[in-house]
Amino acid sequence: MDTTERRQQFRAILEGDQCVHPASVFDPISARIAEDLGFEVGMFAGSIASATVLGAPDLIVLTLTEFAQQIQRICRASSISLLVDADHGYGNALSVKRTVEELEMAGLAALTVEDTSLPQSFGDPGDARLISVEEGVGKMKAALAGRQDSGLAIIGRTSATPIAGVAETIRRARRYEQAGVDGIFLAGMKTREELEAVHAEVKAPLLLGGAGEELGDREYLARHGVRVALQGHLPFQAAVKTVYDTLKALRDGTPPADLDSSLASVELMARVTRRADYDRWAEEFLR
Repeated sequence: MDTTERRQQFRAILEGDQCVHPASVFDPISARIAEDLGFEVGMFAGSIASATVLGAPDLIVLTLTEFAQQIQRICRASSISLLVDADHGYGNALSVKRTVEELEMAGLAALTVEDTSLPQSFGDPGDARLISVEEGVGKMKAALAGRQDSGLAIIGRTSATPIAGVAETIRRARRYEQAGVDGIFLAGMKTREELEAVHAEVKAPLLLGGAGEELGDREYLARHGVRVALQGHLPFQAAVKTVYDTLKALRDGTPPADLDSSLASVELMARVTRRADYDRWAEEFLR
């Protein structure tokens, strides 16, 4: 699947009437697994990018170049429609424009730009804060201006609900919608009452991240305008635990043969590394 098809597939989800859960992916292998399992969308979060590339917490210390390179690796290895969290766009509105230009070339299908004040400033107590709605609108406009392929979806993201309440969420979502974004990502929403209030006022497709248990019914979400609903980033956490447990067992003297039942089979490794393709190419090009 080429880049155009991936973007068309993501837009079809935004324009449809169903809600999908994306696969949280972090590298080429995880993206291929998600693709093989039939996930329609892959999600590469900023927090997971920081952990994967740097082994660092989500403190906005990852650079745009490092982020774009990992996105390119994921998109090169799989055909999944990839949605990424571009955080605050790595700076002001001009930086946002540059971010979109760089990430678009990496092959993703969609990206979010948020209105949280990032990174943490000197003397800041660490509580999440929002930039002004005017600055947020400027960032959304800059993101749209940086896009070369109209198929790339630009999603305006706001964390206003847990920080400033649902009325402020609606105000910001409507302003970003008026600026021309293709969807609104609502972070930290917890209740059906909050979602219903936003859906009544915002016509753009909605995406949810960090939603509460009350917002776990996909049919309900679909009826209220939600097209993509994240489920956290469990695959990376599971990978970390498995690596830790395996290395600890080996360090503690467990024979490798005793770990076979917890390891990927030869057949699974061949599938996710696309061994059959490489064997065919070797036969065609080397022999």
